[in-house]
Amino acid sequence: MDSSVIIGPEALPALAEFLYRPAVSRVFVLVDSNTSRLCLPLLEKHLPTNYHLIEIPAGEEYKTLATCDTVWCQLTEQRADRHAVLVNLGGGVVTDLGGFAAALYKRGIRFVQVPTTLLAQVDASVGGKTGIDFQGYKNQLGVFQAPAAVFIEPGFLQTLDPRQLKSGYAEVLKHWLIADAAAFNVHRRLGWLTDDWTPIIRESVALKQRIVAQDPLESGPRKLLNFGHTVGHALESYLLTQPGREILHGEAVAAGLVCESWLSVQRGLLSAEEMDKIETFVFSVFDKVAFVGLETDAIADLALQDKKNAGAIINCTLLNGIGNGVFDQPVTVAEIAESLRYYHRLQA
Repeated sequence: MDSSVIIGPEALPALAEFLYRPAVSRVFVLVDSNTSRLCLPLLEKHLPTNYHLIEIPAGEEYKTLATCDTVWCQLTEQRADRHAVLVNLGGGVVTDLGGFAAALYKRGIRFVQVPTTLLAQVDASVGGKTGIDFQGYKNQLGVFQAPAAVFIEPGFLQTLDPRQLKSGYAEVLKHWLIADAAAFNVHRRLGWLTDDWTPIIRESVALKQRIVAQDPLESGPRKLLNFGHTVGHALESYLLTQPGREILHGEAVAAGLVCESWLSVQRGLLSAEEMDKIETFVFSVFDKVAFVGLETDAIADLALQDKKNAGAIINCTLLNGIGNGVFDQPVTVAEIAESLRYYHRLQA
């Protein structure tokens, strides 16, 4: 595993060692309203006493340029120079937005990720993708910018409610479906709850790092990591515009896993028996996402903004059997709408 990703009880002491280096001029800590209350007290003893706190509101709806403006204003007012370090303490919104803000401030200052949700620990904080939502489209603006390091303390997961924990599990399940059939078969029998998340986090991070190392800028194999996300992002983006109907990223991805598995069956890549195993496992963990049949076309249209597309061609990642993802599979908006109709008809 990459030495810049440290997992376990040694993570936060290693962060302290990093921050106390002479090359670090100032330390800024980005939190949201949840991690300020629940996670900062666990981190504080590992921070220099003169750190500056930047707090943003919690929630995907704040993953915007306006929130970046808040971060940049505080960095500027505090006269942060290019030797400053931004510590992003939070879930996927904080790690994505914080990395993006750091990458653009003064053409780039160093940032480190301290992910506090399962989703961020197994996925969002690792791999150097940063970004924000724009005009209602998920991660529409972003840059590839590797963090200086990632410090993963599984103890932060104790601050999560079950819904947030499940949301992260969707990304773990995705990793198994694209690259580890054996793990999928073991865990679908064990169920999703565990007393110790550390081994699962280590496996997921290692798997993601292996893929990213082959293709850092997502021109090839890294697209495998988007399985479930073409439909999932469209569904998440659509419901984000509907007050009171917003869902978590992992909940959208879980729905996307079912829809894109169904598309795999239609292509003759995945068997009906494998599809049944995937469906059964997904619905044993996740509630069905609610939408009405009349909304399927509007949701599917949002997939035209997917970043893997080439012109009007929607490039999807599908499964050629469980544990074997295949990328750059062209699908139409009509096929995505049909996959959503299939999902909508299911009895979860």
